[in-house]
Amino acid sequence: MSAPPDTDVVVVGGGPVGLACAVGAARAGLSVVVVEPRRLPADKACGEGLMPATVDALARLDVDLRPGVDGVPLRGIRYLSPGAVATADFSRGPGLGVRRTVLARALVARAEAVGVRVLRTRAGPVEQDGASVRVAGVRARWCLAADGLHSPTRRALGLDAATPLRPSRPARYGLRRHVRCAPWSPWVDVLWARDVEAYVTPVAPDLVGVAVLSTARRSFDEHVACLPGLAARLAGRATASRVQGAGPLRQRARARRAGRVLLVGDAAGYVDALTGEGLRIGLAAAEAAVACVAGDDAAGYERAVARLERRPRLLTETLLAATSVPGLRRALVPAASRLPRVFGGAVDALAG
Repeated sequence: MSAPPDTDVVVVGGGPVGLACAVGAARAGLSVVVVEPRRLPADKACGEGLMPATVDALARLDVDLRPGVDGVPLRGIRYLSPGAVATADFSRGPGLGVRRTVLARALVARAEAVGVRVLRTRAGPVEQDGASVRVAGVRARWCLAADGLHSPTRRALGLDAATPLRPSRPARYGLRRHVRCAPWSPWVDVLWARDVEAYVTPVAPDLVGVAVLSTARRSFDEHVACLPGLAARLAGRATASRVQGAGPLRQRARARRAGRVLLVGDAAGYVDALTGEGLRIGLAAAEAAVACVAGDDAAGYERAVARLERRPRLLTETLLAATSVPGLRRALVPAASRLPRVFGGAVDALAG
């Protein structure tokens, strides 16, 4: 008779989705170990605007984020291009602009409070049988792999899928930096140019995060220079963080599960940061993963995540396809400004 596992769940990855998995599993009465080589809390390149549904998901985990103290309330999304503005407020209440390190720190504190143990090491090979999985020397009943866009666990399990890119849809990359200044907008401002978008998010009373997405491989400053209005606002401002990057953004997985290992968040595949729904989907998938392992129903995980991803993925793919055509890209913001109900409905669908 084999020895019992060391723990119920081993979580690979100590980012927000991994920590949400750990907190959720602990609250469900499961013992949890997180495997993460980086010192926590960890930073990453991202937009830092939390959708209302994301704020709700964090509240369900009792993660302590205080609007006005830990972050800045967000009214909604505003698209801007030369000569056109389209604005949509979140109908279910405000989102929250919050520095990723502040969010991560709050999640680390919550994980510690519910008894999650963090093992600071690399996951390494994943070995499993019908009853358990072994990661970094820890034997567990289940593994939730939330190790990011370029997930080593996904690759090690042979779950990477080729990502065919048409000439009109080359790989996209993101860069982010923070600027020391008072926010000038209560919205996440999305500024559009020929081959770049900039996402400007207030994250503190004196701090603004600026992320850029593009297929062009340029420096952060070169991207900003393509947006004269933004470049003018940032001129002379002190930078508050180094530039961090991510990409290529589109990643595909052949499956979200292999035996007792479930891929969660970006590790399970990713379309693009264009619509800002990544963390919302990641936290929803974390809830689904915990429910499935707590109920010994791993087979239900694929179905659950496919359902919650279907609409956001369709919206993101549609917007990506439209904006890859120069004429449609130029017409996007003017069209959104003329059709406020359509734009508002799309924003609400993504906000959850």
